[in-house]
Amino acid sequence: MTNEKRLDAVNADVIRPFNKTEAKAAMTALKEMAAAEPAIATLMAEETPLRDFVVSVFSLSPYLRETAVITPSILSDATSEPLEPLLDSIVARARNCWRPGKGGTVPSEAEVMVALRRAKREAAFVIAIADLARLFSAFDTTRWLTALADAAVAAAIDHLLLNAHGSGKLKLADPNEPSGGSGLAVIGMGKHGAGELNYSSDIDVVVFFDVDSGTLPDPLDASETYGRMMRRLVRILQERTGEGYVFRTDLRLRPDPGSTPLAVSMDAAMIYYEGRGQNWERAAYIKARPVAGDIAAGTLFLKQLQPFVFRKYLDYAAIADIHGIKRQIHAHKGYGDIAVKGHDVKLGRGGIREIEFFVQTQQLIAGGRMTDLRSRRTDETLSALAQARWITPVVERELTAAYWFLRDVEHRIQMVRDEQSHKLPTTEAELKRIALMMGFADTAAFSARMDTVLRTVERCYARLFEKEPEGGEGKVSLVFAAGQDDAKTLDYLDKLGFERPSVMSGVIRGWYAGRYRAMQSAEARERLTALMPDLLQAFAAGKRPDDVLLRFDSFLSGLPAGIQLFSLLGSNPAILSLLVTILSSAPRLADIIAARPHVFDGLLDPRLMTEMPTKADMKGRLGNFLSSSSHHEDVLDRLRIFAAEQRFLIGVRLLTGAISAEVAARGFSELADLLIEQALAAVIREMETAHGQYPGGRVIVLGMGKLGSFELTAGSDVDIILLYDYDDSAEESSGPKPLDSMRYFSRLTQRLIAALSAPTAEGIVFEVDLRLRPSGNKGPVATRINAFGKYQREEAWTWEHLALTRARVICGDDSLRAQADVVMDEVLGQKRDVGKVTSEVAEMRALITQEKPPKDIWDFKLIAGGLVDIEFIAQYLQLIALARGVEVDTGGMSTAQALKALGDKMMAPGDLDTALEALILFTALSQTVRLCIDGDFNPREAPQGLIEQLCRAGDCPDLKTLEGEVKRLSKAGREIFGRVVSA
Repeated sequence: MTNEKRLDAVNADVIRPFNKTEAKAAMTALKEMAAAEPAIATLMAEETPLRDFVVSVFSLSPYLRETAVITPSILSDATSEPLEPLLDSIVARARNCWRPGKGGTVPSEAEVMVALRRAKREAAFVIAIADLARLFSAFDTTRWLTALADAAVAAAIDHLLLNAHGSGKLKLADPNEPSGGSGLAVIGMGKHGAGELNYSSDIDVVVFFDVDSGTLPDPLDASETYGRMMRRLVRILQERTGEGYVFRTDLRLRPDPGSTPLAVSMDAAMIYYEGRGQNWERAAYIKARPVAGDIAAGTLFLKQLQPFVFRKYLDYAAIADIHGIKRQIHAHKGYGDIAVKGHDVKLGRGGIREIEFFVQTQQLIAGGRMTDLRSRRTDETLSALAQARWITPVVERELTAAYWFLRDVEHRIQMVRDEQSHKLPTTEAELKRIALMMGFADTAAFSARMDTVLRTVERCYARLFEKEPEGGEGKVSLVFAAGQDDAKTLDYLDKLGFERPSVMSGVIRGWYAGRYRAMQSAEARERLTALMPDLLQAFAAGKRPDDVLLRFDSFLSGLPAGIQLFSLLGSNPAILSLLVTILSSAPRLADIIAARPHVFDGLLDPRLMTEMPTKADMKGRLGNFLSSSSHHEDVLDRLRIFAAEQRFLIGVRLLTGAISAEVAARGFSELADLLIEQALAAVIREMETAHGQYPGGRVIVLGMGKLGSFELTAGSDVDIILLYDYDDSAEESSGPKPLDSMRYFSRLTQRLIAALSAPTAEGIVFEVDLRLRPSGNKGPVATRINAFGKYQREEAWTWEHLALTRARVICGDDSLRAQADVVMDEVLGQKRDVGKVTSEVAEMRALITQEKPPKDIWDFKLIAGGLVDIEFIAQYLQLIALARGVEVDTGGMSTAQALKALGDKMMAPGDLDTALEALILFTALSQTVRLCIDGDFNPREAPQGLIEQLCRAGDCPDLKTLEGEVKRLSKAGREIFGRVVSA
């Protein structure tokens, strides 16, 4: 094949000999090998780029030279055959070395050990020489080394299983494929799991077994039987013999290694991880992969472990734990400053571990929500982080290039003498060896590049992960000792602008006294201490810092725990600033955070303030979040979590001015669509499990009111109608507990309402209102499509037809959706008696005024000329449009869309622009109020921040000006209503 990689294509200049003495020794060794191998004799016969390359390799790597001297055929094969097919054959030989020979003779353990060691020696030589020739990249090198490790472990496990089967200790389903169905799963961890092994890597594996697999005659023997097998596994792989060793093997990443056997039952492991698993173990399992034994069982075990590894909430407190591990490594391994000579390219500053720690931390934080971040490989995750905009493309390119450069250097350090080392040499001579192996002309050029790479990694790591050191420049010493004020602290508070420093100091002392549940752990108080200077400065950035601090106090009082939130705020100054904005203007959002701090999770997404996710984006995220749900209740809880978080994020965008009120309304509505769709799907699954399918059963959900017109607010209920149909010949559902049609679809509807509105520990999705269904609260909760059509054509009142102008199908069966659209188009497409409609609409508006009079000028919905009037105008125009000779698309339009579609033809000149201006203002103000507070807006009681938010939303300099605008436009709106809704 033309694309096969062969050493005879090597570039002569790829590396140079170490020195003349070593080159001469290499030539001597090659001449001795030539006597035994014709291919080497041919190689030595004339001066070629390949001969010069091999001489250079042997002069630079004593280990590779010695390997070739011991087994010249390895060099002969490597220089005369395509490299990848050669490696394929070596790996296959290792993988199958346990199999019985032609006569059925089962290889002994000693024979398996010899075969694996020879395969390792040959493969490592071929991979190294291809790497030095630059025919393999660092990625290729790690991939092939991992493939060899997989084959070696799998072969050893198959040998041990077959041996145990032969002795009666185990009963295999198929001795020809010992691992299949055995229930014994070997999980590769770390670089082995990720496919990133280096030349001298240990392999970290964890071994689990399923006691219910039927492999063990007596499950009580599991620990002894499998424990003995694992000790033999370690011996097979790592014992040094005359043939060398295969891989050093480490089993210490298993659960609680000090007190558990070498192989752990899957049930016991799951109990351990769910109850006692630590953050470092979560990080370890990011790269975990079944590598040997029963691959299917291992895959299922890791899938079940996903909720432990990737939390459904973002986990900021984990950062401190992971960072602590790194600090311990620095302390014990010698972190030091950046220097080339003697620098540890793995653990040193700017090294490989720094890149890995950053990547894994982001995976722990966000992998539960963003499945694209769950890659095992470091480079793939960097790419995913850039695509998610957690890092910039520049940082991704820099860190990826640095990662593979450092892996190349690491490989060459290990190639020299096959030592498990990651440190560059301390002498100039030995550093030159590494420089030449990397293809540099001298140590100066290599050192310059090395220094640049290390500093690039250090800079990126510090910017993206590390916090400012404690006690750095600009930090203040604040004292909040119990029982007394500290003069310097009070002076600092005064300078910041707090009006009552002593009172504020007393409030803070109460936090440290453990007055609130969130402050009762020592770790929470420590995190708050580190955060306090930044917190106080953020409070002081506004006009009334005392008020903000007191609201933070109220916020803390409802917070269930403080560690997570303080960790997040300490790591993200922008989010601290946002929290202050929320505290100063939006008590409702602050209450939501206090009750469910996880809603802050999405704030780390860098796209938050730059773009509003499309409905397709939200659907994908929701699908990913629900994908690991294990049962119905978990689906509902995840719907509540997603609903709370996404509503919060839309609200934050609105609060900060990143989106308009109209965009927010559509966002809230599209989110509701998705949540209702998933809730309906979950409820249908549950109904079918309990009662079977109903023959020909079809269901849709109509969105009504503000949901139908894409005008939901942060605090809106959802108005829905459930329509259904089924085969007329069917009498009941097909399940073990059959139901007739009325009970089946009524119960489905009730379950949908409960799924959306029943409170759980995660809150609710929505309050649900069914009063707009045919016959209102007196009628059945679900309506068959033909009954719905008959009612709308023959019995519905004008107000119900007004409501129908905003109706649209949210989700459900496509064919039933089409039927419902036909019904609604037919009903709304009628030519009506304009005088009758006008009279009834005017009467309805008067009745609303009588029964629900506006509380004050700030009741944007009910004031004369407010939102109700403008919505009535839009709906009224849709009902009478055909009678006035105006064609219009019916149903599912927003108020603004309806006004724009009909206003030019059916309203007096100028009225349309004024109505739209009023709609925009009242919508913006209403959205802001509903977002920020529960209940009505009262200027005398509202937070100053909310007043500022409303003025910004109304584009007015102060509240008095805003009030004037509300009065002006409401008066105009009422006059327009009078002109439009008139006979």
